[in-house]
Amino acid sequence: MPLETDPPPPSTATGSSRDWFFPSPAYIHSPVKPQKNPRKFTTSSRISRPYPPDPRPPRISPFREVPSSDPTPEKDLNYAGIRRRVDLARRREIRSKPNENGAASGRKSEVTGVSGTKPASSCISAEKESTSKNFIGSSCRGLKIRWKTAILAAILITVFSSLLHRNFSLQNQVNELQDQISKCNISFDATNSIKQESDHHLSKNLKILSLVLSVTILSTPLLIFKYIDHVSKSRSLDNVSEEVSLSKQLAYRVDAFLSVHPYAKPLALLVATLLLICLGGLSLFGVTDGSLAECLWLSWTYVADSGNHTDSEGIGWRLVSVSISFGGMLIFAMMLGLVSDSISEKLDSLRKGRSEVVEQNHTLILGWSDKLGSLLNQLAIANESLGGGIVVVMAERDKEEMELDIGKMEFNFKGTSVICRSGSPLILADLKKVSVSKARAIIVLAEDGNADQSDARALRTVLSLTGVKEGLRGHIVVELGDLDNEVLVKLVGGDLVETVVAHDVIGRLMIQCARQPGLAQIWEDILGFENCEFYIKRWPQLDGMQFEDILISFPDAIPCGIKVASRGGKIILNPDDSYVLQEGDEILVIAEDDDTYSPATLPTVKEASLIHISRPTRKPQKILLCGWRRDVDDMIVVLDAFLAPGSELWMFNDVLEKEREKKLIDGGLDINRLMNISLVNREGNAVIRRHLESLPLQSFDSILILADESVEDSAIQADSRSLATLLLIRDIQAKRLPYRDAMVTQVHRGSSSQGSWIGEMQQASDKSVIISEILDPRTKNLLSMSKISDYVLSNELVSMALAMVAEDRQINDVLEELFAEEGNEMHIRQADLYLRDGEELSFYEILLRARQRREIVIGYRLANSERAVINPPAKGERRRWSMKDVFVVIAEKD
Repeated sequence: MPLETDPPPPSTATGSSRDWFFPSPAYIHSPVKPQKNPRKFTTSSRISRPYPPDPRPPRISPFREVPSSDPTPEKDLNYAGIRRRVDLARRREIRSKPNENGAASGRKSEVTGVSGTKPASSCISAEKESTSKNFIGSSCRGLKIRWKTAILAAILITVFSSLLHRNFSLQNQVNELQDQISKCNISFDATNSIKQESDHHLSKNLKILSLVLSVTILSTPLLIFKYIDHVSKSRSLDNVSEEVSLSKQLAYRVDAFLSVHPYAKPLALLVATLLLICLGGLSLFGVTDGSLAECLWLSWTYVADSGNHTDSEGIGWRLVSVSISFGGMLIFAMMLGLVSDSISEKLDSLRKGRSEVVEQNHTLILGWSDKLGSLLNQLAIANESLGGGIVVVMAERDKEEMELDIGKMEFNFKGTSVICRSGSPLILADLKKVSVSKARAIIVLAEDGNADQSDARALRTVLSLTGVKEGLRGHIVVELGDLDNEVLVKLVGGDLVETVVAHDVIGRLMIQCARQPGLAQIWEDILGFENCEFYIKRWPQLDGMQFEDILISFPDAIPCGIKVASRGGKIILNPDDSYVLQEGDEILVIAEDDDTYSPATLPTVKEASLIHISRPTRKPQKILLCGWRRDVDDMIVVLDAFLAPGSELWMFNDVLEKEREKKLIDGGLDINRLMNISLVNREGNAVIRRHLESLPLQSFDSILILADESVEDSAIQADSRSLATLLLIRDIQAKRLPYRDAMVTQVHRGSSSQGSWIGEMQQASDKSVIISEILDPRTKNLLSMSKISDYVLSNELVSMALAMVAEDRQINDVLEELFAEEGNEMHIRQADLYLRDGEELSFYEILLRARQRREIVIGYRLANSERAVINPPAKGERRRWSMKDVFVVIAEKD
């Protein structure tokens, strides 16, 4: 029976120690709050202390005993221990309160007995004793758990205490640092205020200094000019002989500097601009609150755009900004003028052809003459296979005039670009301007006019070319007017120079054409690039072959010579059949282009039988020369070499006989040394009919009409004179023919008046050959339509020779031999020398038959054709030939 003072049992007791008290998990696991007084402890700490033993006998616990076999987990025992300690604490508090019956002391002894002290007497029953032992074991286990809990709590309290202490110490440090920062801010503010005051005073001083400096710099030039003027006046007063003042000398120095140095004007403008920006920036720095860099930038904006000063405030700022804007307007006005002048000079330089030509492997032509048009045409045709080329023309003419004249030429450039430049070939700077050192060929044209002056200028041009420091990549082709000057030019130019004497070439060609009518057209085809021309190339696969086999090895070309490597590259025309091609030898052929032919397998050619026909012996001829030119003496020498003994050369011109003999002697002609011809001189004008009628025109075998020296400067006048002479001679010849021959011609040619006189002239042309020298290519249309004369295009043929030598300088040796008095030349042979009437032969068979006469057939002209065919196609095809056909051959001179 429990005591009245004992607490009532828990209402939820169900036989387990956990039923009477359940502490909240939040209460168990909640963090320990730091206490203000570290000496105070928690309730669990006070409960863990042992109580003194109670002398009273133990009493039976009012709680139900827990059987020892109850499988209570360890976690539940721990909770049970905690609940028990809390319950004992509550009981102690209850016992400590006094009551009426004095039961406090009794409860205390009961509690003491329950807590595990020794029993008061030994008369306890066995059941109570067993219960006491179980309770003591449970109390021991609870004590261990309480100790562990106490140690853990002490550790936690220590850790939290150290953290709390650390937190307090860090807080104290933060407070101390904040105090120091505040002190530093106070001292910094004080220092900053002092510094601002000093900077303000310094800035004010700098602004004043900048204003003073800008004013000083602006006034310095004025003071200098005043001083110079004062010195000049004092010198003029002291020395009367002093003529040039110091100001004039200074102005002269400035003018010389601006004129000598090409970049002086832009440099002076740049200096003036920088000076204005700097002075303006200093002035703005003195009147505004901005920094020096900002003021300099603001000054530049005022210079660049005068409208930027509208935002300025204050009198000083506005005054300075307006001044800078005025200076900026002047600066930009001078800059615009300078830029405009530069652009105008550049355009003027381009218009006048003063700019530099940056080209390589181009053809350079120096000089201007009537032959330029034909020369450009031939170079354009030569470069057509390459897709076009570059031709640069430099002459002492205006570039626009040259381009206008070239634009008027009636031919297609075929992709070739023509660049014109103004300059003198005697000035090295002008030669460098056209990239003379990188040109693959340089052509020096002879000037129209006096031949000696033209050749002298060509000689000086060659000297200038040889003086180029960079050296020349290509060769020089020089056109000369007099054969006597050729030796001097070659002596100066050396191996770089190839010469073409225009008058000599035309004179020799006219003589050949007079002896063999129709040869002019053949030379026109061979020298020009439109049809077939000469090419030299090496073919290693032909080494070891004889020349007679090489002749028929090219289906699209005709071999006509060998360039022998063992003889220093000498070209041998028409070599022996037994010549064996050696290593390094090159073959000279006549072909359409350098890439249109190649050797093939030897064709099967039937060996042709030899026709034994003796060559016709040369007969004396009677030749008339109408007109006079400076190289007549050279033509007389060539005629003496070509004509048979007993020939006559009549010379008809308006030069007096005494002056004529003197000119011939001055030209180097010794009349007494002429072997085959005799000279007959007649005076008269070739365009006056009655003067021509005094000559036996019907008795001449050949008549040569020369471009007279008096009008050779003008191609149109020279051609008009030659054409008038031709018509007069043909008309006189036709009138002197028998009447019946003229009537037969009239019946066959037509009954009209025009047909009658043309027919008479054509009949007269059958009796004699007339060769006219034509300078303008447009004149040849009249002669080709009338068919009353052969003609030699003087300028065009010379241009063709110049272009051919410019493309390959080795061809010049071939031309010189073909035009020389000795060696090989072009011939027109009759068909009866190679075949019989009605015989069918291929061109290869005719070629082999001609080789038996030591001749090379290069073409033919059919009886019903007007033009010859050079390098014919289908050489192996057999055909029937006519006895009126003629063949063009290269053979030794008769």
